[in-house]
Amino acid sequence: MARADLDKQPTDVRRMFDAVAKRYDVTNDVLSLGMDRRWRTEVVDAVSPVPGERVLDLAAGTGTSSVPFHDKGATVVPCDFSLGMLRVGKQARPHLPFTAGDGTKLPFADDTFDAVTISFGLRNIVDPVAGLREMLRVTRPGGRLVVCEFSHPTWSPFRTAYVEYLMRALPPVARAVSSSPDAYVYLAESIRAWPDQAGLAALLQEAGWTGVEWRNLTGGIVALHRARA
Repeated sequence: MARADLDKQPTDVRRMFDAVAKRYDVTNDVLSLGMDRRWRTEVVDAVSPVPGERVLDLAAGTGTSSVPFHDKGATVVPCDFSLGMLRVGKQARPHLPFTAGDGTKLPFADDTFDAVTISFGLRNIVDPVAGLREMLRVTRPGGRLVVCEFSHPTWSPFRTAYVEYLMRALPPVARAVSSSPDAYVYLAESIRAWPDQAGLAALLQEAGWTGVEWRNLTGGIVALHRARA
């Protein structure tokens, strides 16, 4: 959850993701015009996993984002708070160790992972800074974090057009392709309310991460933040 003024409690958000699980990957592909595939590739490149490393893929949903890490020889753990997402993911990818977990109370020991990544899920954690601190706790010293999240386009005219798409075009498109279109109204609002690139960098630093840097993707629609434990 991006901000307290979004009237969704954690249980409501969890139920929302349970409801969209069956068509989640297809809907994301349509709504992003296929750009989500490129963004996932950028995340994997930023993490740069090597065989034998342990990678936590937080807010992994159905595990689509986890597969590339597995293919590169890393031991990847897809973790999500939505049991509906995990069930769909386990059916499609039974070889992955899907794990249920709350982003603010991760079910892992300290210093477990070489890298932690979260894509488009940090703004759905009720307390993002607490979530980032938990990610730091489970990352070994010197380990790395990659956060891929919606952000603020850097060119003003494009930013205006993007916000118009989110609030006007996204809901009707979602009604055509999603199993739970009302969920995407909330998602659009949470994207609009989320901090910009520098704001998210500040949250990372507040949580204790070091060496924070970011890179814009697709004109700033998405930002890729990296940091060290």
